[in-house]
Amino acid sequence: MKTINLFFRVPPRGYKFFPGDRYLLNILRKITGKKKIGGVEKVFLNLCKSFDELQIKYDVNKPFNHIKPDEPVVVLGVGRYSLQGYQQPNPVIAGIGLMTHPSEWQDLFKDYPVAKYLQHCAWAENIYKPYFGDNNCALWPAGIDTDKWAPTNVPKKIDVLIYNKIRWNNDEVNAELRNPILKKLDDAGLSYKEITYGDYFEQDYFLLLQQCRAMIFLCEHESQGLACCEAMAMNVPVLAWDQGFWLDPNRFAWGETDVPASSVPFFNDSCGTTFKDLHEFQTQFPLFWKNVKAEAFNPRAYIENNLSLKKSGEYMLAIINSVYT
Repeated sequence: MKTINLFFRVPPRGYKFFPGDRYLLNILRKITGKKKIGGVEKVFLNLCKSFDELQIKYDVNKPFNHIKPDEPVVVLGVGRYSLQGYQQPNPVIAGIGLMTHPSEWQDLFKDYPVAKYLQHCAWAENIYKPYFGDNNCALWPAGIDTDKWAPTNVPKKIDVLIYNKIRWNNDEVNAELRNPILKKLDDAGLSYKEITYGDYFEQDYFLLLQQCRAMIFLCEHESQGLACCEAMAMNVPVLAWDQGFWLDPNRFAWGETDVPASSVPFFNDSCGTTFKDLHEFQTQFPLFWKNVKAEAFNPRAYIENNLSLKKSGEYMLAIINSVYT
């Protein structure tokens, strides 16, 4: 196969607080050794790792006009900037975050020679199919680095890690779900820590996963849920709030109403348990915790069998081969 051209393109970053502070922030990151990596960027980095593991040749972010005829092109990024300036005839495999909803860029396939638009999971892909067509959509889950996210022998000092990714109606969800869950843990005499999406460094999350026996995942829905998958790769069983529907408040403006969705689209009984509401949590938690103590779950095996870097790379190669035949 010819060299694959991989692109990760996001709009240029401006200053945050005062002109030039992005340079200061970069210096601070080098000093502390800590950097917050966004979800789309991690998806791209893990795709590169997938191809490294499969020993596939690829270039990253070379100028569009240096792409040779018939070389495959995969563009991941954020917004319309991802394809800005692309004038090559080579078909493009594009995704995951070029838009929030397909109605925002209905002419994508007319504006550029896009052959496939990627989504991680089936429920998210089903939103795009009516706009782009079944044949123009493709499923591609990102791989999880199971060498990096692996179980360790660190003593388990924390019973439960709560991963808080509540996106909307925070006051209501906290009052009706999160706070009663914390009370349940207190009443059961279990220790816990809470981590909030967007407010931590990856190294800190890794250290918490090393120390916890289980995780409660609070998020309305995910197209993949990399953080949850990383916890499972470390063999941490998950009790996930999975209420069942897409709750983005913009859905009404997009003409969507009752769209089935999941917070754990990659999950089975070996990974843990799900609950729809507080009532289900009250009944499911004792059973879940009993299985945690009995070491009855094996979420790492699920990740290794379905979402390893190798598996993800093979999925992408199959998509590339379907376009570049």
